Amino acid sequence: MTVSNPAQNILQYESTIWSTADLLRGCGIKESEWPSYMMPFFALVMIESRLIRMLDELKAELGEDAFNESEAEERIQLIEDEGQGYNVYIFEKDQTLKDICQNDKSFDVDFDAYLNGFDGETKALLGVEAYEGEKFLDIKGVIAKLKAKKVLFSYVKEWSSIDLKPFNNSDITTLEEHIKRRWADISADTAGEQYTPDDVIALIAEIIASKIEDSDRLLKIYDCTCGGGNLLFGVEDRIKAKVNRMTQTFGQDWNDALYALAKIESRFRVDSKIEHGNTLTDDKFYNDEFDVVIANPPYGVDWKGFYPDIKNDKTQRFQYLPSVSDGQLLFMQHLISKMNATGMGVVVHNGSTLFSGDAGSGESNIRKWMLDNDIVEAVIQLPTDEFFNTGIYTYLWVLNQNKPAARKDRVMLINASEKFKPLKKNKGSKRKEVDEASRLEIVDTLEKWVDNDYARVFDKEFFYFNKQAIMLTNVDEQGRTFADRLKEGQKSLKLNPVKLDNGERTLTEFTMLSPPDPELEEGIDKEKALGIYHELDIKPFISSLDYKEQRLVVITEKAQYSFDAEQETLIKEGLGKREALGCGKIVVKSSFKKGTKTKAERIEITVELTADYQKDYEIIPYRRDPEENQAAIEAFMSKYITKPFEYLENVVGVEINFNKVFYKPEQLRSVEEILDEISTLDKELKELEQSLSL
Repeated sequence: MTVSNPAQNILQYESTIWSTADLLRGCGIKESEWPSYMMPFFALVMIESRLIRMLDELKAELGEDAFNESEAEERIQLIEDEGQGYNVYIFEKDQTLKDICQNDKSFDVDFDAYLNGFDGETKALLGVEAYEGEKFLDIKGVIAKLKAKKVLFSYVKEWSSIDLKPFNNSDITTLEEHIKRRWADISADTAGEQYTPDDVIALIAEIIASKIEDSDRLLKIYDCTCGGGNLLFGVEDRIKAKVNRMTQTFGQDWNDALYALAKIESRFRVDSKIEHGNTLTDDKFYNDEFDVVIANPPYGVDWKGFYPDIKNDKTQRFQYLPSVSDGQLLFMQHLISKMNATGMGVVVHNGSTLFSGDAGSGESNIRKWMLDNDIVEAVIQLPTDEFFNTGIYTYLWVLNQNKPAARKDRVMLINASEKFKPLKKNKGSKRKEVDEASRLEIVDTLEKWVDNDYARVFDKEFFYFNKQAIMLTNVDEQGRTFADRLKEGQKSLKLNPVKLDNGERTLTEFTMLSPPDPELEEGIDKEKALGIYHELDIKPFISSLDYKEQRLVVITEKAQYSFDAEQETLIKEGLGKREALGCGKIVVKSSFKKGTKTKAERIEITVELTADYQKDYEIIPYRRDPEENQAAIEAFMSKYITKPFEYLENVVGVEINFNKVFYKPEQLRSVEEILDEISTLDKELKELEQSLSL
């Protein structure tokens, strides 16, 4: 294996590679489009440098004689067995991209032959022959655009001067991460498309490494939204640097170009498998389980386009479905399903996965399912301004299928929002980084598992709550309710009104016998005129009757009924007597009735007096023991609910609220301090007035 020359810093090429965009800028290509032009050529020079290095290593190992023409077939087989790719120009003609760019006259033909000289998989990943369907890096499309702008030769020549051969795989991966980060700065259209910063990758790796022991057992690491592979491969490299373990990486991504970059990178790593496709609908590793799962799935990206596939999924990955507007918790459930019996994971999410959704919602039920099954070990709040294109808080969910006995049914919250160093120079929205000292402190806190000023351990039930539904019976000023007037089993008292009066209009006829005059109402069918006309006329009037907002009087043959808004009670008046019936409602309804043999078409109006019921919800702390929980609910009701009520359903919800746990009220200044400041300001104003009057 080639060792990097310490005198040469791989990151010196970052500015060189980025300078290729100067030519793109010069021919009017928008900055947001630069990544699509740069990605295929960056991949091209990465592949070429590694193939040249492989060739040099094989020559050193086997000798020059093994590469003469007579040994061509064996040589080709030997190289193909390496599984890192093949190119006719490099291995058979001993020519590189730089050689091809020496002659601008034959460049077009030679460059086309050079690209077609790659093996089939490399050509597919680069998009050399793509006509329909998956184009991956789409180098063919980029070439066509550059030709149209007459800058293809100049652009390729710029890239051909970049020589990465002296650097090993780890060095090139480091450079690739820096380049992809800068692409993320300018190409991410939404905050949901996140490139994971190096410092967050390092923190994730530190957490995982702290839980892994040296062993000869293979460590399988999986990222279900691996993108270009920076998180997956970055965690692998850092774990191997800290723990003596053989590793194998697995990743899947749906983005064509990022998948291609990750796939190319994987070919130069030992035992790495990267697949293309939508993890949620087409799990390429459906039969596999892993020791470590990691991911930084997209935030706030809807999944309604494949809702039927998710809803009908047969893998039993998805216990509950979150809102279609955000699929983060779908990825979370998928990752949990991929963990083996002793597996662990670290997943990056935004804050919505902690608290979105009410009790009984998909989001709340997913959180409850995770805590019920004791999978969550900790949640870590990271600083704001940590990512390149969003300033929001982000969170690391630490998952563990095999928690130590002391951590069973407990969860640690770590508020690491102040554990950072400001960057000397901002990188997009990224203004902070979790520096090494902070990372080690966070991991140490997680390992010690004791409370401190920024971390607390809770029984998991701390995050549960009862959402108890009740049906309140409203009462008037005297504590009376119309429900007391009703017989057992009776829900309302039906009235037979002869008149309804709301002060603006009265309605006295409940069976209308006269259809409208056809001469006045043109186009009305005489047979249907009666019902339709009066339905259109009466229904809006009925729906506008409001016994609370305006005075409504219901007059029957024996009495009249109304609602006294001041006393919040129904009033019955008749025979010179005024009686308060208790808090209740006047319900007026109208309906169209078809004609029968004995009755004509008509509008029927009904009036009922009912109790005033109101459905309400109370949020009550949860207790693990069912009897204790019910006792706590009853104690809460006894203390805070004064109206008559009935219990309805109780739904247990789960939310994780960092603000509630770590809230620090602002320290108010003393009255003396404020008065002293006012006195000082008053003195300064007087002195200023005196100076102005001179």
